Amino acid sequence: MTVWITKVDPVEPQAGPLHGLTVALKDNIDLAGVPTTAGDPRNDQPALKNAFVVDRLLEAGAVPLGKTNLDQYATGLVGTRSPYGACHSVFSDQHVSGGSSSGSAVAVATGQVDFALGTDTAGSGRVPAAFNGIVGIKPSRGLVSARGVMPACRSLDCVTVMARSLSVARRAFEVMVAFDAEDPYSRRLPAGGLRGGTAVIGVPDRPLGLDPLHEIAWQEALSQASKLGDVVAVDVGPLLEAADLLYSGPWLAERWLAFGDKLDDVPEVDPTVRSIVRKGAALTASDAFAGFDRLAALARASEPLWSQVDALLLPVTSGHPTLAEVEADPIGVNSRLGRFTNMVNLLDLCAVAFPGPPRTDGLPFGVQLLAPAGHDNAVIDLAATWCGEPVTTSERPSTDVLIAVAGAHLSGQPLNHELVRRGATLASAEARTASDYRMFLVPGSLPRPGLTRSLEPATGKGIAVEIWSLPAASFAGFAATIAPPLAIGPVELSDGQQVLGFLCTADAADPSYDITHHGGWRAFLNRT
Repeated sequence: MTVWITKVDPVEPQAGPLHGLTVALKDNIDLAGVPTTAGDPRNDQPALKNAFVVDRLLEAGAVPLGKTNLDQYATGLVGTRSPYGACHSVFSDQHVSGGSSSGSAVAVATGQVDFALGTDTAGSGRVPAAFNGIVGIKPSRGLVSARGVMPACRSLDCVTVMARSLSVARRAFEVMVAFDAEDPYSRRLPAGGLRGGTAVIGVPDRPLGLDPLHEIAWQEALSQASKLGDVVAVDVGPLLEAADLLYSGPWLAERWLAFGDKLDDVPEVDPTVRSIVRKGAALTASDAFAGFDRLAALARASEPLWSQVDALLLPVTSGHPTLAEVEADPIGVNSRLGRFTNMVNLLDLCAVAFPGPPRTDGLPFGVQLLAPAGHDNAVIDLAATWCGEPVTTSERPSTDVLIAVAGAHLSGQPLNHELVRRGATLASAEARTASDYRMFLVPGSLPRPGLTRSLEPATGKGIAVEIWSLPAASFAGFAATIAPPLAIGPVELSDGQQVLGFLCTADAADPSYDITHHGGWRAFLNRT
């Protein structure tokens, strides 16, 4: 099989955190002086400069050894759609390697490099990791710059890193993370770690329809999930439905925009890639907005899940197909492989894939942990715990802000999304303020309460609140959504802890709207 498309002579490494580590680059990532083919031999002009992320790695001491094979134009999860030849799993020459970052995964799994870069739009950094028994970190969108990467679906593309251990993958990941003002999709995001206390791990509340040998391994993985923390069953229906959207509507049209002009009826173009992406040319603007609207509805439906858990555990794929099965049904098999990966970038999540319990036939079985954008270190830490590797985020200071939520921002209430979409997680569902706080119904089109602290001796039990942990980098944007007569200020909890909370100005504390006796917003809403 063809793993490498182009090899280069090693350079003398610079001093840095990656000094001397060798790296392979998926051949849709620019390396100066080498063509970026994206699996199409007609793309034969050498890149004029390195991709942004390649410069970051070189400056940190990494040594690139060349460019690797891939599903053409990064369209596929199988590793077979390449004029350079198909890749297969290092565990079996009858089974696919996974794609589209096929060559990168195989180069790592066979020990030819210490780590490799891939890309992940639909799962292309996680599926090949799973099929070759290695780890794959898919960062939050925009956390790692994609400037200098040939786009597949520009608004969703992520540069991913694969290695044989999480410690090596994480070293590379931490170098790769940087804001790039010249990449319009680059974002300033935290890569937040776990908050204190026991982690809560979500698992699907339903059978997933896995192939029989995958199902056996998955059941074993579920039995091991408790080593990460408390395990709760959650509704994954909206996520699975969102996965079906990726190859329809605006995102297929975006692929056509990126490279549709290259899909001529010539031998160099993979016919499956051509047949899939050409459909994007017929999509209309109304099709696109219908897709955006449906995704928004599914994202909203998935929000309660992230108020319940720190991370979601899923299999990476539903099975491990053979090369013959892919040849017989190239689109159908590929579609099934993306069932648990396609939605991650659509729903703005981060993910890490790593080996789970092996299948009874000896093939690897990959699992993944998902979390909202900005929680990259949290899922990496949890994966490290699973794999028996060092967890390092405990050495980093916490950058989260604790906020006492008393009204419309409570989980399940109309404004909770303002917290969730900024990466906030529920730290406590059953807290109370100190006993001398009062709660008032404040004016406005949306019913909501505000808190004040009484000057009179304490007589109550305090007000029921939830405590949410919000990344500090997101606090300013959240605070800007709070309009008078509410304001963010210090609130003392019943245990003496000081946090921030929703206070109301004195002019809004009308005694006729004092609802303190209800003891909390939910009790007020449920009054008879």
